[in-house]
Amino acid sequence: MTRAQAVVAFGGGHGLHASLSALRLLVDDLTVDDLTAIVTVADNGGSSGRLRGEFGVLPPGDLRMALAALCGSDTWGDTWARVLQHRFEGNGDMRGHVVGNLLIVSLWELLGDHVDALDWIGRLLGAKGRVLPMALTPMDIRAEVRGLVTGDPDALTTVRGQVEVATTEGVIVSLDLEPPDPEVSPVALTKIAEADWAFIGPGSWFSSVIPHVRVPALRDAIVATDARLVVVLNLEEQAGETGGFAPADHLAVLYEHAPAMTVHTVLADAANLVDDQAEELREMVEASGARLVLADVARDDGTPRHDPDKLAVAYAQIMDDEG
Repeated sequence: MTRAQAVVAFGGGHGLHASLSALRLLVDDLTVDDLTAIVTVADNGGSSGRLRGEFGVLPPGDLRMALAALCGSDTWGDTWARVLQHRFEGNGDMRGHVVGNLLIVSLWELLGDHVDALDWIGRLLGAKGRVLPMALTPMDIRAEVRGLVTGDPDALTTVRGQVEVATTEGVIVSLDLEPPDPEVSPVALTKIAEADWAFIGPGSWFSSVIPHVRVPALRDAIVATDARLVVVLNLEEQAGETGGFAPADHLAVLYEHAPAMTVHTVLADAANLVDDQAEELREMVEASGARLVLADVARDDGTPRHDPDKLAVAYAQIMDDEG
């Protein structure tokens, strides 16, 4: 077993939830002793979007999901994770709001500090790690999209907003943020600098993964860190964002948006590589100086979701091989 490692994980939504659930298990078995999630905060839909619009705060939804993933597996942690994720029903104004979102915004108002508030919630939950926002100011995703202009398939259209980008019917060519240089927590930059390993992905590629390398301060920190960077690829293409993308295409667009970034390992699920995809991916990974790890990391129920237990085994092996 390798010595305990300091780890940072980048992403958002269900993809980051799966990755953090895996890494939390490695905290339990002492492979990881310092775990930090750095979470996308560009959502403009659902409960998060409503709270963002009403209070002018960061969208709390992805932060909530990350906190829930870090809850312990005992009765306390399981109960608080379910409370945090509870979504109100009914027919009134509260319909669709999530308890954890309201809790996060409440602590932000009371304490006036994004990081302190999230740390307080983490202590309440018994979270095995810290959750930090990608930036300290609300932002919007802006994508240049091809294929939305009738009669001119090569014309580019600007699409703004996380929901709009995630559901576009065109092909995303590039992605940026508004504002282009948001403020970043010094704590996040310190955690990146001190990390032994950094994991980015899986998740919605253009709306949860790539935004991290479009924040200049974060991108510079990722490029400068001595941490070994692991890219965890999605199990399949995602309608709207990555329709028609092979695994190598996901990696290619990540490199395009952060060309100075050095990747140590690329993790993919072998069973989801069809035809010549495995060879194409291997050639791209090796050309970049990284190593390719193929492992069984998908759920057994046939859904295109990563299994946290399988991910934990793959992550531990990756870190142990370099220990």
